[in-house]
Amino acid sequence: MTAVNVLSSGDLNLEPTSGSDEFDGWSVMVGGERRGTIALRRESRTTGSLRWNIRAANGDADMNLTIRVLGLVIDHATADLGYARLEARIPVDDLIDVRAASICGLRREGITRGPGNEPDRALLARLADDPPANSREGFIALLNAGLPTKRVIAQGHLTDESGRVLLCRLTYKPEWDLPGGVVEVGESPAAGLVRELQEELGITVTVLGLITVNWLPAWRGWDDACVFLFDLGVVDTSITESMTLQPTEIAGVEWCDPATVDAKATLAARELLTAVRGGTAGSYREPAEN
Repeated sequence: MTAVNVLSSGDLNLEPTSGSDEFDGWSVMVGGERRGTIALRRESRTTGSLRWNIRAANGDADMNLTIRVLGLVIDHATADLGYARLEARIPVDDLIDVRAASICGLRREGITRGPGNEPDRALLARLADDPPANSREGFIALLNAGLPTKRVIAQGHLTDESGRVLLCRLTYKPEWDLPGGVVEVGESPAAGLVRELQEELGITVTVLGLITVNWLPAWRGWDDACVFLFDLGVVDTSITESMTLQPTEIAGVEWCDPATVDAKATLAARELLTAVRGGTAGSYREPAEN
């Protein structure tokens, strides 16, 4: 389980500096010149962690060389040393090393927060049976792991015969809001709205169409999000009598006229419903700056 051989590719040689059941280390040599180090630590029977410090001749970070070095060590670790999983924890602002690790097939899995003055680190990992990074499957998997995601919220515009809109009194914030919730991974916004209203209000709704998509900036510690507002049509006021509310999230429901909306609803809901009433919502919108 130790690094007993030099790992080589062209003018690149990784020369062992240490080896034990828990730790392997190499010097990175290019044309006889030392360019840094790389270490492989055994974290468990099947998992190893990688650390490296690789530089160009002028002392700058060298992404191309880092990619070559990582490739050699990853192949050696999985093929010869029996590792099933390799991890790297890289400072989030070290974009060159994060990029190099991604190119070598380590997928982004999240952020590990650093205590005190220690930096937050991107956690990347590769399984031995992951598809090659240069294959179509591997390339798509790497992009899916690294591309940004956008939180999606689905809400419903449900009115009674008098034109009042249904708002929910929530347990976790004082303002009232439109019925709905966060869409799950792999779920369509319309299906997410139907599910949320079944779970939280105990009713089955029919989505009649999309009214607008409303982008919300980051707010009160929440990341930004896109709200899909769907038309749920007009129903009899008495529908609220048959609702079964989810007590952990819904304290009550109310039919609200414009004055009540303005007095009780969240700022985002007030602004959105004003645009809907005035016919100015459009197919996509962003709230006016305060």
